Amino acid sequence: MTGADETRDGVPLTNLDQPLFDGADATKRDLVDYLDAVRDRILPHLRGRPLSVVRVRPGQPPFMQKNLPRYTPDWVRRTPVWAEASRREISYALCDDRRTLLWFANQRAVEYHPTLTTVDDPYRPTHLVLDLDPPEGDSFPATVAAADLVRRALADTGLTGAVKTSGAKGLHVVVPVEAGVDPADTAAATRALAARAARLDPALATTAFIREDRGGRVFVDSTRAGGATVVAAYSPRLRPGVPVSYPVAWADLAAVTPADFTIRTVPALLGTADAWVAALPAPQRLPADLVAEGHTIPVARVQAMHEGRRRARAKRAAAGPDAT
Repeated sequence: MTGADETRDGVPLTNLDQPLFDGADATKRDLVDYLDAVRDRILPHLRGRPLSVVRVRPGQPPFMQKNLPRYTPDWVRRTPVWAEASRREISYALCDDRRTLLWFANQRAVEYHPTLTTVDDPYRPTHLVLDLDPPEGDSFPATVAAADLVRRALADTGLTGAVKTSGAKGLHVVVPVEAGVDPADTAAATRALAARAARLDPALATTAFIREDRGGRVFVDSTRAGGATVVAAYSPRLRPGVPVSYPVAWADLAAVTPADFTIRTVPALLGTADAWVAALPAPQRLPADLVAEGHTIPVARVQAMHEGRRRARAKRAAAGPDAT
């Protein structure tokens, strides 16, 4: 081994002094050290959930890895998941322990995206998630204001949630739901909550999936449902400075920025307890009226697809038969 190589928990770690990626201002060692330092925080939120990761190799574009490569060690737990889009079975990792986390870190896996479902109940999400995506520009205060709309919409229907930075520019509001809920009902409740939040202040927030229709407003994204993933609390993100998705108390949201939480700053902020576990409420029953309302709201991606096709047809018609 060279001075840039070492072994931890039986996992060979190589090329640790290489730059992580352009703009990271960090090395691969910094990533490994961070993930090892927060392992007791991040692993509970990965354990037992099929995992996708975003990896970055020197000189190559980042990519999301779902299917485990053939060279994956036998001791990495995995679970088969049928992928409807590609009509094949995919072997997802289960990142249950330090050794697996270190192996992923050595593979230059920067981001960790577990499913909302567990391997024990792969069709029923344990949480619903509202992803708040800000418009262009320095708009985190607007995102915080939109999060308050979501919080009010939750309170109006008797629910509570926890909030964390996405690690990019936005926020995630997460609501644990009771076991055994039909996944279609969880997705419907998510759509209804997004719509109710946007109705509280239509000038600030929107559920418009098509970006050009958002008009500079915060997008309340209800599409993280069913088999979707969401970046885990404490996961780094592949962005300049390597920010981290980090839990924030509702009362503190206005006093922070996403850049406050990076692989360099977070280890000193951890304290003795898992702030994300402490913030998450107990699983809750979804109100019947919320679910019923959601079932009347079209799925955003599907609606956007049909609308895109309609606009394309209208554009062709306006151009006339001689248009090329």
